[in-house]
Amino acid sequence: MVLERLEQPHRLLGGLSRDRDRRLGHHGDLGRGDWDGRLLQRRASSERAAGADTRGFRYVVQLALEAIPHRKKKHAVGNDIIGADLGPSTIALVPRAGEASLAVFCGELAPDAQAIGRLQRRMDRQRRAANPEHYDERGRIKKQGKKRLRWKTSKSYERTRRRKATRERKLAAHRKSLHGHHVHEIVAVGNTVILEKISYKAWQKQYGKSVGLRAPGMFVEHLRRTVASTGGILIEVPTRSTKLSQFCHGCGRCLKKPLSQRWHQCACGIGPVQRDLYAAFLAAYLDPDHLLPSCAQYVIPWEGAEARLQAAHEQVQQRANDGQSLPRSMGVPRAGARRPQSLGEPTPEPAFLLTQGRLAAWKDRSEPPVL
Repeated sequence: MVLERLEQPHRLLGGLSRDRDRRLGHHGDLGRGDWDGRLLQRRASSERAAGADTRGFRYVVQLALEAIPHRKKKHAVGNDIIGADLGPSTIALVPRAGEASLAVFCGELAPDAQAIGRLQRRMDRQRRAANPEHYDERGRIKKQGKKRLRWKTSKSYERTRRRKATRERKLAAHRKSLHGHHVHEIVAVGNTVILEKISYKAWQKQYGKSVGLRAPGMFVEHLRRTVASTGGILIEVPTRSTKLSQFCHGCGRCLKKPLSQRWHQCACGIGPVQRDLYAAFLAAYLDPDHLLPSCAQYVIPWEGAEARLQAAHEQVQQRANDGQSLPRSMGVPRAGARRPQSLGEPTPEPAFLLTQGRLAAWKDRSEPPVL
């Protein structure tokens, strides 16, 4: 039936202007479960593109079956409970019985911002050249009220647009691959994850560049599906009632901290400890029946977790000392994230320093320490 419809797709999808998807069937019986099929119509780059018809459209059959997704043998499943604290550019993970970690979220992503910016400026110049009537003498777009402007696109503009789309597509594919890799690393430790419920859409107003690059909301949905397929659960606790970044388990008080304060240190003796790691620790030991930090038992777990949190931050400090650029939210000073200067740098000639009036300073130059 599907093949017969694909022989003449223009008859099946003829007259579709708004909704270009047509159902082939719904909730049929294939012996194991329900299924849902669609015939999708998508515009190709040109009529000469591979798989396109004479009108420049491609047709794809999409078939969805109700079943349990396949899990590869190399992807192990743990049984620990993990507390997580996800930020715009960092992620902290603290399992109940495992090694804690604080890392840059999707740190391997390396978009070429300069190349994308050049393509965007080229597209703007090409659009201005093709539509001079839409701009005033100061280069601004003319306002036409509610009337919609009709923009003409040149072939060179379409080529530039496709080049930019290719870069964005590769970046999105790399991001999706990193999400999947990190999700399976988490599930290998435990399939019960507790984190704060955050509006990632609201993050776009303040952290738009970082959210657009790393897509934390997409990562959480991927983690939710993977955890559910392994028999686990992803628990999102409300920030209004838990206040994990403000709570101290030693004295039971909530103290509001500014975002610039990345360390938790209380007068009761708790701390100093990195803020994200401490919030992930509090989330890991929350009671699923009573999602309140005041109802959880933290005294005994803290005796063994404090050393793990300190070890996780020492690893972050070591990466900063090695020259890796880290976000400020990790609590590492900016000076520590710079690459140390080489001790073997060439010494300027005395004649050059004399011309600059710094001969005395050269004479007082301290020798580098002996290694």
